[in-house]
Amino acid sequence: MTFDSRSEKTTGVVLFLISGLCTNKEARGVTTNGIIAMSEPPAKESHPGLFPPTFGAVAPFLADLDTTDGLGKVYYREDSSPSVTQLAAECVQRGFPEVSFQPSSVVVVTWESVAPYQGPSKDPAQEGKRNTFQAVLASSDSSSYAIFLYPEDGLQFYTTFSKKDEDQVPALVAFSQGLVGSLWKSDGAYNIFANDRESIGNLVKSSNSGQQGIWVFEIGSPATASGVVPSDVNLGLDDGAEYDDEDYDSVTHLGLEHVGTTSFPYEAPRRGDTGTYSRPSVLSPHRLATERPPGPPTERTRSFQLPGERFPQQHPQVIDVDEVEETGVVFSYNTDSRQTCANNRHQCSVHAECRDFTTGFCCSCVAGYTGNGRQCVAEGSPQRVNGKVKGRIFVGNSQVPIVFENTDLHSYVVMNHGRSYTAISTIPETIGYSLLPLAPVGGIIGWMFAVEQDGFKNGFSITGGEFTRQAEVTFVGHPGKLVIKQQFSGIDEHGHLTIDTELEGRVPEIAFGSAVHIEPYTELYHYSRGVITSSSTREYTVTEPERDGAAPSHVYTYQWRQTMTFQECVHDDSQTALPSTQQLSVDSVFVLYNQEERILRYALSNSIGPVRDGSPDALQNPCYIGTHGCDTNAACRPGPGTQFTCECSIGFRGDGRTCSDIDECLEQPSVCGSHAVCNNHPGTFRCECVEGYRFSEEGTCVAIKTIRLVSPYS
Repeated sequence: MTFDSRSEKTTGVVLFLISGLCTNKEARGVTTNGIIAMSEPPAKESHPGLFPPTFGAVAPFLADLDTTDGLGKVYYREDSSPSVTQLAAECVQRGFPEVSFQPSSVVVVTWESVAPYQGPSKDPAQEGKRNTFQAVLASSDSSSYAIFLYPEDGLQFYTTFSKKDEDQVPALVAFSQGLVGSLWKSDGAYNIFANDRESIGNLVKSSNSGQQGIWVFEIGSPATASGVVPSDVNLGLDDGAEYDDEDYDSVTHLGLEHVGTTSFPYEAPRRGDTGTYSRPSVLSPHRLATERPPGPPTERTRSFQLPGERFPQQHPQVIDVDEVEETGVVFSYNTDSRQTCANNRHQCSVHAECRDFTTGFCCSCVAGYTGNGRQCVAEGSPQRVNGKVKGRIFVGNSQVPIVFENTDLHSYVVMNHGRSYTAISTIPETIGYSLLPLAPVGGIIGWMFAVEQDGFKNGFSITGGEFTRQAEVTFVGHPGKLVIKQQFSGIDEHGHLTIDTELEGRVPEIAFGSAVHIEPYTELYHYSRGVITSSSTREYTVTEPERDGAAPSHVYTYQWRQTMTFQECVHDDSQTALPSTQQLSVDSVFVLYNQEERILRYALSNSIGPVRDGSPDALQNPCYIGTHGCDTNAACRPGPGTQFTCECSIGFRGDGRTCSDIDECLEQPSVCGSHAVCNNHPGTFRCECVEGYRFSEEGTCVAIKTIRLVSPYS
């Protein structure tokens, strides 16, 4: 079996490697050294050295290889043709029989007839030796797999001369996430599957997928958060099953028809494991079950043979996703055949309905609620956001960073005005004023709950408040940049959205006591599956404290680039497609640093709608510009022209101009059932079981059964 390597060399391929060890990154280095780099390798790591590297990597044969003077070639392409995707699916199916997997795209990388680097003193034993192998990366919307193919006689050498060690060193078969963390970096998950002569030699003779020379690994899904998951298919050959050279010699170039087995004799993550895994796992160098013992051929070996397959030549393609950051994570609902509403209803909000489709299930908020189905909130109801902020920031030209941790962030959102008020506490005075221009730190919350014009969606409707944001801020004329990372984790048990924020980099210094003014602005948000990107250039004005009767004022420019990655349900074909581009209009911006309380405050008013210039008539509807006068617990419903109506949010009653909370506990005394206490909250209520009872799966309170242990000696 082989994936045709006769395609042109390409550059700039974007690999969608989902979650887990390998994340959504650009393949910046499909190198001659048997490695696929997920980010730009540092110059000092241009040659193989200590593993793991600082960059994310998929390595089917990591070694110092030589392709100079026509010694070998490296090809790679992206291929979505049915024949290729089906073959990749079959390879994965053999390795993971319990998984239903159909890739939407496949990246094929081929190292063909590459030579070992021999250094200044050439080894005669390696003269003329050549290696040929392939790596196939197959991705669907929910998971990704790596398939390594090693043909018979494809690996003629197992060691090369290391430019770093200046000695012969074995090749590696490995995966690495690279360095992780923004403030304090450390090695991410990594796995080493072969690292000596014997284990490298076993790559050709053995398999973990039921077909000789083919190795399959799950590299991207929730199951791979702590490392790749290798296939472990054991064909259970009878003792005494034997092979001979005739069977192996019959295999044509890159035809991997023979079947082998191995049970991995090392500890590695398995599907469903939740433990942390950061140490390497190494393939046993000893002879595996499928290594050829001497003896005559048997009928059992022939019964496993598959016809050789050849793949048609495909033109290389370049996939481009604008501004996808290297740290993004893109995944969706699993498309596994087991994923139905029957056993996944808990993944939907209690205010959502679950619907099954041919390829999976989707959640959608019921009438009166908004969100992505996994998370839903009452339309028009105020929202609260809580979280923590930590930072390591250099101010001005200082060489000493200001570090703060565990700082509280609280935000209050008036949804029917699209207005967000964000406060970050205990910010040191030495940096407080210099952070004033960073209103979008809190502005992302405004985007989540921006007033929606007809046919357009704000961030919460799209993501349900579950997404990752990475922003990069460049201050024009000032060295360095600031990186903002924010993780939104949905609604907690108190009904509040949760957020964690990290700030790292350098910002210009703003004098103590200065005021910062930011004019209203617009920003375009570009949407593709599971990814939202935007970029803009804006200005802010710094007015310094008055001195000598004058207050100096300066205008500065900064550039913002950001990427949000999130889950989305792709199974509902009837769902209205999201506009590919939406415009966020920020109508007012207020920033303040309270030096006495050491609190940083941002307030913004936001609406989301079509791309347009100026202020057309459609924007004059009071619902869009915040002049409607509806109660803060009401939703504004725009009508034709400037007409609108106010409608109290669920859990409130009134005429929309004035809304009061409904006390469900008072009006429905039995709403929680027996053995339960009802507690009223604004817009909702909660039930708690009395002491000695707990909630059953049906949602009723049942007695807690206790087992009294009796001593046999009493």
